[in-house]
Amino acid sequence: MAPPAKTTPKPSKPNHIHPLTPTQTTESPPIFSSAPPRRRSLRLAAISISEPPQSPPESTPKPSARVSKSKIQKSNLTASESKANQTSKSSVNLRTGKKVLKRGITIANENQDEDGSENNASKKNKLNDEGESSERRILTREEKGKETVVIDENNENDESSEESSEESEIENTITEEKNDASNVIQQSRNSVNNSRGGRGLRRNLERFRDIARENASRFALFANDENHVDDLSPENEQEKNAIEIEDWPGPFSTAMKIIRDREKKGIQFQAGSASVQKDLIDSIKWNPKTNVEKFDGKVSVPSLQELCIRILAKNVDAVVSLESVPDALRHRLSQLLCDSRRMNDHFFELLVVGTPTEIRLRNCSWLSEEHFTKCFQASDTSNLLVLQLDLCGRCLPDYVVVASLARSPKQLPKLTSLSLRGACRLSDGGLQALVFSTPTLGSINLSMCSLLTSASLYILAETLKSLLKELYLDHCLGIDAALIVPALVEFEHLEVLSVAGIPTVCDTFVKDYIVARGHNMKELNLKDCINLTDESIKVIAEHCPGMCRLDLSNVCKLTDLSMGYLTNGCRALHTLKLCRNSFSDEAVAAFVETNGESLKELSLNNVKKVGYHTTLSLASHAKKLHSLDVSWCRNLTDNALGLIVDSCSSLRLLKLFGCTQVTDVFLKGHSNSLVQIIGIKMTSVLQHVKVPDPHQGALNYSSVSVDLAA
Repeated sequence: MAPPAKTTPKPSKPNHIHPLTPTQTTESPPIFSSAPPRRRSLRLAAISISEPPQSPPESTPKPSARVSKSKIQKSNLTASESKANQTSKSSVNLRTGKKVLKRGITIANENQDEDGSENNASKKNKLNDEGESSERRILTREEKGKETVVIDENNENDESSEESSEESEIENTITEEKNDASNVIQQSRNSVNNSRGGRGLRRNLERFRDIARENASRFALFANDENHVDDLSPENEQEKNAIEIEDWPGPFSTAMKIIRDREKKGIQFQAGSASVQKDLIDSIKWNPKTNVEKFDGKVSVPSLQELCIRILAKNVDAVVSLESVPDALRHRLSQLLCDSRRMNDHFFELLVVGTPTEIRLRNCSWLSEEHFTKCFQASDTSNLLVLQLDLCGRCLPDYVVVASLARSPKQLPKLTSLSLRGACRLSDGGLQALVFSTPTLGSINLSMCSLLTSASLYILAETLKSLLKELYLDHCLGIDAALIVPALVEFEHLEVLSVAGIPTVCDTFVKDYIVARGHNMKELNLKDCINLTDESIKVIAEHCPGMCRLDLSNVCKLTDLSMGYLTNGCRALHTLKLCRNSFSDEAVAAFVETNGESLKELSLNNVKKVGYHTTLSLASHAKKLHSLDVSWCRNLTDNALGLIVDSCSSLRLLKLFGCTQVTDVFLKGHSNSLVQIIGIKMTSVLQHVKVPDPHQGALNYSSVSVDLAA
């Protein structure tokens, strides 16, 4: 009976499985007695090898029908038939279903007659299992597809020889498939390697280089704003801002034009060239003074008062009383002791005992809770005006505040200035008790009070809305800037606001508060508010005409537009602090050209573009400059610094940290004997600074005098 023409086997014949559909059966894989089952090739389905034939039981005269048709029919082909079919041999890919031409593989037709089975039976009688039944023979390439390999040996043809011959032929066919598949893979790899070599590879490399050259300008500079998408390169953006600034009506545009003309006269103008900038800074002429000429002028000698204070600081344990000592000298002595870490319980008792008017301690980290409570309980604080207890986190929790400073509703009736910077154990409850005992408080410093929340501002606004003039909230991370705007607007006479280091400060916060209360502002500290942009500076310049001090350190998103806004709007500005800003040399010089006559303190720390134009503007217009910080400005040479120091006769403090280009030519050649230069020699900073910064302390705008002039 002829096999059916369908590709799927009939249910009545479980052993009849087509070789091209091995996965359609649910039979468990048969077990080979002589050879383990082999893995089926994924690409070729010429022979069903996923399930090797199972050895028949002793009662069955023939092997399993799973491999009998395709494998036995292939072995019965004659040499002439294999040559005729060599060009038409093909296999079926299991994934795509397409036929693939394959050399040396014969696929039996499904509709082939059962005559092939008889030929296979006769062919098997020629094979012998002696020596070959236990070995797996690998045919050479000359033997594949050429002719039928016959082993001529005289052995008995029994049932076991038929089984061994079938196993050997199946193993040979499997090996043949693996060798052909590996040849196909190797040929494909060789073709891929050939396509990548030669001219094709060179063309791809050239194409990639062209693409990289086109996109290099867009990725050459790191942008701090991750969400900012701009098609313009940084150089084109700066040129666009410069052109826009120069078109403005006002003093800043006039100064910019003067600077451009001065640059053209010095050296032929080439925008953005580093060599041109170097040539400009090298063109500055300055004649260093000789040693004889330098010492003919005034020599800085410490005053008798300063010498006495230093002696007292070294022998503080021998001091028995501070009665009749002016507050200015007390403050100076306590400052020296705190800086040298010689402050102790003995001197603290001398400051608190009696009826003091000022108590200023810059470092209370050594003070204990018990000693603090004991000293203030024995002190009369009815005349106390200034109380500075910085870094008091160890000694000032809420319960100590209630037991010492807030014992009664008016424990500090005349207190006008309070500084609790670093009170990390002070909460909203402790602040509320303290505010109720200070009805006349005009300045409060709560910097680095990490337990305070936005509710603390509403506590202050409820009690001090018509009195508070100075408020410092630096690095209070528990305060949300968006939530405190209504409370800040309640302060009618607030002149100083410091929100440095609060991460939630943004353009919206600045706009909402400055538009409402900007006309009273004299000092604004926005240090480390990294989210601010030029829009905030524009609002400040438009609504704060009386601004005197402004700190924009580490506000990296600002451009030259901000310098233009400040130059045209804040004409009363005498202190400007910049650090790590991206302002150009021309923009800083234009600001100094316009506002240089009123400048007393200028910080250009790490503003790396400062150079030729800023040097000339400072030397020409900053005659009243008292303090200058040009640390890490390495474009300034000895000649540039010498010209600045000799021209600014009022300069008393110069900071040069990180200026490794400075040599003894400047240090020993300048003629300003009163200037104190720090940051160059490897010595303590405190040994260079003879006069403390007049703006440091708890109160910047008050009637309490802090002038320590000799």
